[in-house]
Amino acid sequence: MRKLNDGPNIQKEKETVQQMITIYCRKKHHQKELCEECKDLLQYAHKRLSYCRFGEDKTACSNCKVHCYKPVYRQKIKEVMRYSGPWMLLYHPVYSVLHLLNGK
Repeated sequence: MRKLNDGPNIQKEKETVQQMITIYCRKKHHQKELCEECKDLLQYAHKRLSYCRFGEDKTACSNCKVHCYKPVYRQKIKEVMRYSGPWMLLYHPVYSVLHLLNGK
């Protein structure tokens, strides 16, 4: 079993994905709290980040050569990120810039 990643870079990635899923759920599902589908996606994303083989050296998932998400979750997170990305610039500009820099 792999060691659990809980360093500062992984925590920032978890915070970023949580913000993106929250924006998506509020705007698409019209929920104040995360719906069950979005909670499931968030839990899955956090689990994958916690066990990422690259740990603190990871880049943005979109640039990764290893796709660790199951196809259903990969499609859903892509949908969430495409929708939430522009909104992140408005609601969470610091997270957006850090995420973009991490992808380079």
